[in-house]
Amino acid sequence: MTKTFAFDTLDAPLAAMPTQAPAAPVHPESLLALPPGEARQSLLTVHSILEARLPAGPLSIYEAGGGSTSYLPLGVLHRAHVTVVDIDEDQVRNNNYAQQAILGDLQTYRFAPGSFDLIICYNVIEHVPDVESVLSGFCTALKRDGLLLIGAPNPDSLSGVITKYSPHWFHVWFYRHIRGEKKAGLPGEAPFPTHFHPLVTPANLEAFAGRHGLQVIYRKKYESPRYPEMRRRKPMLAALIDIAAGMVNAILPGRVDVRHGDYHVILRKLEQ
Repeated sequence: MTKTFAFDTLDAPLAAMPTQAPAAPVHPESLLALPPGEARQSLLTVHSILEARLPAGPLSIYEAGGGSTSYLPLGVLHRAHVTVVDIDEDQVRNNNYAQQAILGDLQTYRFAPGSFDLIICYNVIEHVPDVESVLSGFCTALKRDGLLLIGAPNPDSLSGVITKYSPHWFHVWFYRHIRGEKKAGLPGEAPFPTHFHPLVTPANLEAFAGRHGLQVIYRKKYESPRYPEMRRRKPMLAALIDIAAGMVNAILPGRVDVRHGDYHVILRKLEQ
């Protein structure tokens, strides 16, 4: 089902009225909220790649799904026109840094070909039933040499398997009682229902990219920030999970670490 109206039918049209970007150089959550560890370090690497690879001057950026959190480096954010599309009205209303906020379905909402220098899809594709449709739209909307940043949970990790095969109420319980997020599950608040389409798996995602003229310029599986967070909040539970993860790693072939619960991928469009 598609929700593609952009608030222009309401008394206060959010899509027609640009949201106000922060006047002061304050980052909208994201990097500062991450505990020290592999996730933070990988995001710093992502930032350095974006700053080096994106063209100088004004940028056009599409954030596929976006509330109050941005994963852009400040130097990029402050010279960009950011367009956010999200199907959740509360998420759209929570966004305070995009110049255009659109209530729409990523699976069907389309932009003109070659519209964006950068597309970001961060902690979103795992929630989408038809990821292939979303990625096809991204391929069309990117300019030549444009970049696509995807951050997502790894379905093949320990946390990915638990998330995939446990009910949504358990995810809400975990966020509230283990992570301490009392608003978890309320309208506009994580966690959101998870689908884990096959293309969310890194190997499948990269194969899709190769078939559609996208080049992988960065890939990194890393320990989910939930682990250092849990070690701080629930050390005994974290110790048990670390032991269990170590035992699983010992019996899996290759250099696999099931604690690598998330990944970053940056893709470059080779042709228009």
